[in-house]
Amino acid sequence: MRVIGEKMFRTLITGIVLVVAPLAAVAQEAVDSGDTAWVLTSTALVLFMTIPGLSLFYAGLVRSKNALSVLMQCFAITCMVSILWLVYGYSLAFGDGGGAQAFIGGLDNVFLSEVGRDSVSGTIPESVFVMFQLTFAIITPSLIVGAFAERMRFSAMLCFSGLWLTLVYLPICHWVWGGGWLGELGVLDFAGGTVVHITAGVGAIVAAMVLGNRRGFPTTAMPPHNLALTVAGAGMLWVGWFGFNAGSAVAAGGDAGMAMLVTHISAAAGSLAWMFMEWWRYGKPSVLGIVTGMVAGLGTITPASGFVGPAGALVIGLSAGVICFIATGYIKRTLKIDDSLDVFPVHGVGGILGTTLTGVFIAAQFGGAGLAEGTSVGGQVFTQLIGVAVTIAWTALLTFVILKAVDAVLGLRVSEEDETDGLDISQHEEKAYNS
Repeated sequence: MRVIGEKMFRTLITGIVLVVAPLAAVAQEAVDSGDTAWVLTSTALVLFMTIPGLSLFYAGLVRSKNALSVLMQCFAITCMVSILWLVYGYSLAFGDGGGAQAFIGGLDNVFLSEVGRDSVSGTIPESVFVMFQLTFAIITPSLIVGAFAERMRFSAMLCFSGLWLTLVYLPICHWVWGGGWLGELGVLDFAGGTVVHITAGVGAIVAAMVLGNRRGFPTTAMPPHNLALTVAGAGMLWVGWFGFNAGSAVAAGGDAGMAMLVTHISAAAGSLAWMFMEWWRYGKPSVLGIVTGMVAGLGTITPASGFVGPAGALVIGLSAGVICFIATGYIKRTLKIDDSLDVFPVHGVGGILGTTLTGVFIAAQFGGAGLAEGTSVGGQVFTQLIGVAVTIAWTALLTFVILKAVDAVLGLRVSEEDETDGLDISQHEEKAYNS
């Protein structure tokens, strides 16, 4: 009996192994190590764009008495958004919203309760996807900092950024990337033309108008205090943007490779186009102009980066340099709106332009990835314009409401005395330079 029992036990164990081993192998094969390594790298690159890239880019553009305040704002937003993403952000952006799925995700995944070591998203661990998307959520409200630089209270900035992430970024992210209605409609946004750049740009210009101009604008010159910092930050943005766009393929393959190539082409074309426009208009090319053109080229190619070819990227980059340059002058000199660091004309206009042109250059005859069967260039452009219009309208309305609410509770703007002294001293009791 004992021998028979041992044989039955061994047979049972063997059967369990035969059943479980293939399942374990399938689970293991679901995660691709190459894809995982690339998205891990891309995640670090996108975070590098905010800290230190965008931080230094902005810090060099403001006056010296406000340099630390910009660095502090970007750093604090990074920390705060990270916690909000953990608590509910990822769940609302990418969760299952049930009957409300078209508009917002659910709360089943609060505190990332359903994300474990073995959770998989496509061919990468879900934890990697969570972190990759977090870096996009971080940089978007950080971009808006450039619009109200040198005049918003730090407490108001924190409150505004948290509410803006919740009411603007998360819904639009879900609509486009999380299974929401804009994605289902067919709106194409590979890496954030609508989700990142249009939302940030529109939020920025609304914030600039609600807060009002800086004291002395536009009659008093307010030149950047340290263009070397700005150029260093711009270089970091350029490199980091490869993770931003090519990483959005969420795989290490041909789509990522083409996205990286077209990103670089558009950045170079945008830089040169802005530089020559400035050279023609003002007689000399400037360092500030060439790096701003680079950012315009990068922002404009972002929604198209996974769909267009090199020739399309060249046209998109050149268009970005010219159109964003014109928009910058119009906003500041004609409308006299003090979008301090040109967030709307660069990111907002660039995002609108790039999202629209995606519908053109995705066509196979222009070297793009090709339109879906039965879709024409005109039809796709119309769909893209719906995405643009909805994003602008939602962002403008909610940003205005948030700003007014924060102003009523905390007050948005520092006092005239604090603005004169600079936000470094008045908000943080510190100086960037002690000499």
